[in-house]
Amino acid sequence: MAKVERDALSGVETTGHEWDGLKELNNPLPKWWLYVFYVCILWAVVYWVLYPAWPIGGGATKGIYGWSQRTEIEEQLAVAKKAQAKFTDVIQATPIEEIKGKPDLVNFAMAGGRALFNENCAACHGAGGAGAKGFPTLADDDWLWGGKVTDIQQSILHGIRADDPDARVGDMPAFGKDGTLAAAQVNDVAEYVLSLSSKSTDAAAAARGQAVFAEQCVACHGEDAKGNAELGAPNLADGIWLFGGDKASVVETLNNGRKGVMPAWAKRLDEVAVKQLAVYVHSLGGGK
Repeated sequence: MAKVERDALSGVETTGHEWDGLKELNNPLPKWWLYVFYVCILWAVVYWVLYPAWPIGGGATKGIYGWSQRTEIEEQLAVAKKAQAKFTDVIQATPIEEIKGKPDLVNFAMAGGRALFNENCAACHGAGGAGAKGFPTLADDDWLWGGKVTDIQQSILHGIRADDPDARVGDMPAFGKDGTLAAAQVNDVAEYVLSLSSKSTDAAAAARGQAVFAEQCVACHGEDAKGNAELGAPNLADGIWLFGGDKASVVETLNNGRKGVMPAWAKRLDEVAVKQLAVYVHSLGGGK
């Protein structure tokens, strides 16, 4: 039988472990601590029986109550959806251009559209539709593809150059990259385009560029350079620029073209959500 060693100072039995002359005492755990520990074990067993707990293939044990946060949230969403049905059902059945004439539907659509915009669109178009370089500002009344609420709905549903058979498509050619225009011609056209908003610094180059513009650009941007919503061709005479209005940016556009993509949201949002979002976006810049 092993000899029991006791600490000379406290008289407490030691465990036999010693570190740098310090011996570990074999003090028992406090009873209150043990009782709490036992209660925790009991609580865990009761929880395992009553609630989902142990992971199994494809989920977890259901427990007697079968409760889960996911189920609770789904039930809450179902209740909320049922409460909103008096509006969503009407919005679904109402042509989008007629929603503006019904104040109760407008209020509901605006509230839902704002939330949908913040969740899905603000990352690119900015808070409140402020836009960014390469991402159109939605808070003005300058629309590449038309500012009617039906135009906006179409863009949201099918996107721009997106993976959707009904997506809007309109490409800005890479005049410099594909050799259609020489570098000097690109420079001249850039000066002419800048002159439309009083930014040109070379009148002679702008005059030469006007002739090239008439030959290469009028088909899309129009003789007055005010654009064509059918093709998504921007107005070049209003001083509003999607990719920047300095000469370097205009030259970059002429040389390499622009082919930005707008996702087709019909794959992610239902019909009512798209209508709400279109109504909200239409309101941001006083849509047409």
